Amino acid sequence: MYENATVITILIFSLTIFFMLWKPRGLNETVPTSIGAMMLLVIGIVPYHDILDIFNMVSGASFTILSTIVMTIILDSVGFFQWVAVNIIKKVNGSGRRLFFYIATLCFLATMFFNNDGSILITTPIIIRIVTLLNLKPHEKIPYLITGALVATSASAPIAVSNIANLIALKIVNLDLNSYVILMFVPSMIGIITLVSLLFFYFKNDIPVAIKTGYYQGGSSHPLSKDFTEIDWHMFVTCIVLVVGIRSSYFILTPLGISLEVISIGGAIILILLRYFRFGKGIKDIITKTPWHILLFAFSMYVIVFALKNVGLTEYLINLIQPLVVANDFNAILTMGTVLTILSNVVNNLPSVMIGTLTLTEMGLDINTLQVSYLATILGSDIGALLTPIGTLATLIWMYILRESNINVSWIQYFKVTIMVIPVTLIVSLVSLFLWTSWIPY
Repeated sequence: MYENATVITILIFSLTIFFMLWKPRGLNETVPTSIGAMMLLVIGIVPYHDILDIFNMVSGASFTILSTIVMTIILDSVGFFQWVAVNIIKKVNGSGRRLFFYIATLCFLATMFFNNDGSILITTPIIIRIVTLLNLKPHEKIPYLITGALVATSASAPIAVSNIANLIALKIVNLDLNSYVILMFVPSMIGIITLVSLLFFYFKNDIPVAIKTGYYQGGSSHPLSKDFTEIDWHMFVTCIVLVVGIRSSYFILTPLGISLEVISIGGAIILILLRYFRFGKGIKDIITKTPWHILLFAFSMYVIVFALKNVGLTEYLINLIQPLVVANDFNAILTMGTVLTILSNVVNNLPSVMIGTLTLTEMGLDINTLQVSYLATILGSDIGALLTPIGTLATLIWMYILRESNINVSWIQYFKVTIMVIPVTLIVSLVSLFLWTSWIPY
């Protein structure tokens, strides 16, 4: 029975991945993963009681991310992102290269203030709006769009609250938010700077040196000036202050025992009520703009990964990598970063982080080695996972937004860029993590 279960699980898993990659007639990634997960549940390889375990593992982080997405939708509705787009066009002063670095900075800050999924939802429409207003040619748009997606996603590494994958396993390795930042901020920032630099040199010939922005310098001819006059600046400023306060409270209140999801849900409710009493606007736009199918994709992938775990994947991984992980911290960091990169690009980073963390906890490692190995898995799942679009939920959301905007960026186009920049960025990040954690006491 065990052997049959292993064969069936591997077959279902392989078919799921095959259809995700093939995407016949534009098939959404959620369809094959949902079918695969349902088959594993019906067959019994994943018992129904495991659904509760999966829910308990991901619910808190999921509610946190969903609440953050709600915040981004509300900010969009009060004109914040439109204001950002026009001001970026003004500030670049006709320089395509300056625009490149402004967009990279925008995407980094958006992820810091929200999360990688929320950042993609925010910044991708802004970037599309900017390149459209500037009448850039198709090949000139690609550097800005791909750079925005890669930076927005990799920028989730410095602080744990910026990525659902980071949050899910944090408690398992006995790390709090503040300790995570102390250990992770510097090495991940080195990685992000490396990524932006590599992307700039890769796209150097496609980035226009000069762009025509004279028409968009303001005044009555400004295409968005009418929208600016309609902004409720009191509401605008109030929402910004509230969002900053909510993000700050993650680090202030969680040490006091208040959970992240409680803070996030509370903040989202306050913003929803504030907008309702100010404008009388309900939650229809929140319901319609939230990419719910992405959450179903994540849950389905967890079911598939639990099936792999139930037929012995965790034991296999332990036997394969334990000798390397226990040798020394340098080996542990490189090994776990590489393993999570491979897993994330095959089954998505959300379940991969859980596989990696569960594997680490069953190796009997000392607490320091356990924690730096976990941080290496985060670099693999936040940066290494960017090799393919299915590696992260954020890149899947990005592809979805592009399709909805009739912008065609194929998986091949995407991979041609990432294969040149992501491996180098990952190695730099992992080595930086080793050097940093070897130097500071923790």
